[in-house]
Amino acid sequence: MKFLDQVKIYIKAGNGGDGSPSFRREKFIEYGGPDGGDGGKGGSVILKSEQNLNTLIDYRFQQHHKAERGENGMGQNRTGRSGENLILKVPIGTQVFEEDNKTLIFDFIKSNEEFVAAAGGKGGLGNTRFKSSTNRAPKKYTKGFCGEEFIIWLQLKTIADIGIIGLPNAGKSSLLASITNANPKIADYQFTTLNPNLGVAKYDDKEITIADIPGLIEGAHEGTGLGTQFLKHIERCKTLLHLIDITNVDLEKSYNQVKNELKSYSPDLLDKKELIVLNKIDLVDENLSKNIIDKFSKTINKEILTLSTLKKSSVSKIKAKLLSYVS
Repeated sequence: MKFLDQVKIYIKAGNGGDGSPSFRREKFIEYGGPDGGDGGKGGSVILKSEQNLNTLIDYRFQQHHKAERGENGMGQNRTGRSGENLILKVPIGTQVFEEDNKTLIFDFIKSNEEFVAAAGGKGGLGNTRFKSSTNRAPKKYTKGFCGEEFIIWLQLKTIADIGIIGLPNAGKSSLLASITNANPKIADYQFTTLNPNLGVAKYDDKEITIADIPGLIEGAHEGTGLGTQFLKHIERCKTLLHLIDITNVDLEKSYNQVKNELKSYSPDLLDKKELIVLNKIDLVDENLSKNIIDKFSKTINKEILTLSTLKKSSVSKIKAKLLSYVS
């Protein structure tokens, strides 16, 4: 399924049904009087968060959504049937913005949340409503009210326990594939990952949701490479796993490059918990790797973990560590 994290749609709630101007007409009843019923209420457009969705692709080609209109009132004081509500399902993490794409209306952070995006119009009043002691045969009735209509933006920000970040070709997709049930595209070139991938890791009867964020390069916050298109997904991750290729010539430069992009996009991202992992440890001599790790850990003054996605023991160690960061 293609990934889509932003879409503009038009929504229209149903209009209310008109009231009825009916009069009672029966044999042997000389003064029947008014018996017009009220119109039915128009259906509303309701957005509902769904656990099993992770993209807005359903709204890529169908951008106009209208709820059902309420039926008109009828004689014998019968009220018209109300229109059916239109329920639009969206992934958890979807934000609803006004037409300017800046004013936030609602934010879905839990499953099965509902938000009435456009309210249906009220039904009109039948002539029975206007009967009085001085007006025994009112012909007055009212039309139904129009339902609300808006143009709104839907933006999806992935919600995950762990977000894997790093430079392109650091091995993020390989890590995701080795510890979760996801099947991301893996290849030996930059920008293999063009969309965030989600996976669920199970460890000790617990589940961890992990997101593979497309690689960040220098200037990403200004639109370079894949730009800011996917930086927003990092905002919803509780912990960041910073993956670095140990074969890089300058590990400190690689580390600071990604950190600077996060800071330039939003300084709040630097406050998140961070787990630093040096990947592809199997490609470096053991003694050399120890020297590299010692030097790098002293430079950034943080705990450093190592990983080889080819070794199950190494992968299990990372899974256990991730669990401690989210529990």
